[in-house]
Amino acid sequence: MSKDNVTVNGREYSWPKQPVVVVCIDGSEPAYIEQAIKDGVMPYMKKALASGADLRAECVVPSFTNPNNLSIVTGQPPKVHGICGNYFYDVDADAEVMMNDPKFLRVPTIFKAFFDEGAKIAVVTAKDKLRTLLGNGLDVTSGRAICFSSERSAETTLADNGIDDAASWIGREVPSVYSAELSEFIFASGVKLMDEFKPDLMYLSTTDYIQHKHAPGTPVANDFYAMLDKYMAELDARGAVIALTADHGMKPKFGSDGQPDVIFLQDVLDDWLGAGEARVILPITDPYVVHHGALGSFATAYIPADKREEVIERFKSLDGIMESLSREEGCAKFELPEDRTGDIILVSTANKVLGTSVSRHDLSALKEPLRSHGGISEQIVPLLCNRPAGAIDDGRRLRNFDIFDMALNFAQ
Repeated sequence: MSKDNVTVNGREYSWPKQPVVVVCIDGSEPAYIEQAIKDGVMPYMKKALASGADLRAECVVPSFTNPNNLSIVTGQPPKVHGICGNYFYDVDADAEVMMNDPKFLRVPTIFKAFFDEGAKIAVVTAKDKLRTLLGNGLDVTSGRAICFSSERSAETTLADNGIDDAASWIGREVPSVYSAELSEFIFASGVKLMDEFKPDLMYLSTTDYIQHKHAPGTPVANDFYAMLDKYMAELDARGAVIALTADHGMKPKFGSDGQPDVIFLQDVLDDWLGAGEARVILPITDPYVVHHGALGSFATAYIPADKREEVIERFKSLDGIMESLSREEGCAKFELPEDRTGDIILVSTANKVLGTSVSRHDLSALKEPLRSHGGISEQIVPLLCNRPAGAIDDGRRLRNFDIFDMALNFAQ
């Protein structure tokens, strides 16, 4: 099938001439692939990047999973699509909630736009927290759309996912959420979908469990990227245009004693203003605390109006704070929706993380020294393609949400 270009959210995309697979490698600091290639464990990627595109781009800040995945699949920053964290304070409902409900999404995805024009779409993600957002607007009962998570793969149905019992279909046990196998399940599904479903567009989004635990070039990390390399080679052999990026990078966040290097913001604000006067929100918060203990490098806080300027200035002089900004300044700088962001925005330096109160973080599940993300320091990510697409590097600021532009407009 060949159609005219598709326009969505103010951007135009060419109709794919062959299957297009976009991969979001969660938490993939560029050094992971660079080191794996250097160590000889990614022979396919070494060859593909030598003739394809090997670029770097910036992710969205806060450099967390939900805002960046939704930027990637809408082609726009959070100020447009509305998803500005994994978690936020819903002022209207007076509740702190996960941003995993499609009601929070303000624009259609690239998938929906292509689906509406007749394309076949396949989406496989690691965690179910993303599935409904990524699949929003797809009619999975049509026979032209499949969308499921490896986490809940044994529970998939034709009515909800476009496929019955994906775990049995792929012939694998449902992996642990805290494992490399959760991501391998996604890649194995992608290869089988290419053979049996033959999508026009496919999106594969992994988990960053390995990246939270293991630095680039370590044996476990290299094993993960060797596995990735094998499946990318299989997709290439099936004629796919493959474009890879990441939702964010990853940095060590611990001190010389190996313990997390944390600024507990709620404790600081309670000391400055009195207990209960301020409310700290950590947008990294999600159900998967083994990864990071809800500690990241970006936070917002709600502060009494007459204290905001004073608090912003005090944070600017606090060791470990890179940015202390008003809502208006921060949302302009990071392209965020003001109505879903606190009164102030705080970003920590490269090796520090931000928490609420000491008493509210259970760090007992952290078995290795903390690696996390969320700030500016984790903003540089890969922008890769197995086909030549160098013309996209025309001097503009490249973003991870240019990946569909690369795959559809430059790599055809």
